[in-house]
Amino acid sequence: MKSVFPESEPTLLKVTGRNYGYPVRRIFCVGRNYVEHVLELGNKVEKKQPFYFTKSLFSLLDSEKNLTYPPMTNDLHHEVELVVAIAKPLQKANREDLKGSIFGYACGLDMTRRDLQSIAKKQGKPWDMSKDFEGSALIGEITEFEKVPQIRKANIKLFLNNKLQQHGRIADMIYSVDEILLDLSKYTQLIPGDVVMTGTPAGVSAVKPGDLLVAQIDGLTELKVKITE
Repeated sequence: MKSVFPESEPTLLKVTGRNYGYPVRRIFCVGRNYVEHVLELGNKVEKKQPFYFTKSLFSLLDSEKNLTYPPMTNDLHHEVELVVAIAKPLQKANREDLKGSIFGYACGLDMTRRDLQSIAKKQGKPWDMSKDFEGSALIGEITEFEKVPQIRKANIKLFLNNKLQQHGRIADMIYSVDEILLDLSKYTQLIPGDVVMTGTPAGVSAVKPGDLLVAQIDGLTELKVKITE
């Protein structure tokens, strides 16, 4: 059966040093995964199981484009994150299944309309409009897994207009990458093309048009984005 509209091309992320791209299928996000960030937003620190939300494919913005300041907010926040790209199917995975399951890693930014999120939280409503909008998932070039053997020891940083605004370590995550994949695979089958944004350290703050954001994680290609009108 033919589509009534022309079919769109797959959304590809660059792979560092390669002439091919990684086709993105779904974007999963882990909330409240660094203690200090949980506390700075006034939430309670718990370790029961990871907390997830999703972003649609249309929220994805690659590292070569500027981010247009979105409508319906006066409080747009940056959240620097480690992004994990899946390499093979995972469903109800065990530790042995995780071998070879990660294609690579990238720097990412989970942009959040914080004012809309705060309203939704107070009213007990979903976060969708605060988290899932055009350009809200910025993901840089993917560095292949074997080139980053010590990702857990890496520092994660966000510079806002050349000033260090966020700084943490991947080891500071409440739930490690392995724990996230083991748990998430209980709920859905992860397959190549799925990416997981693993949470942000403390220091989130508002941005405005004209600001420059630079996300850095040791061993990965940095992600730069300018906020425009």
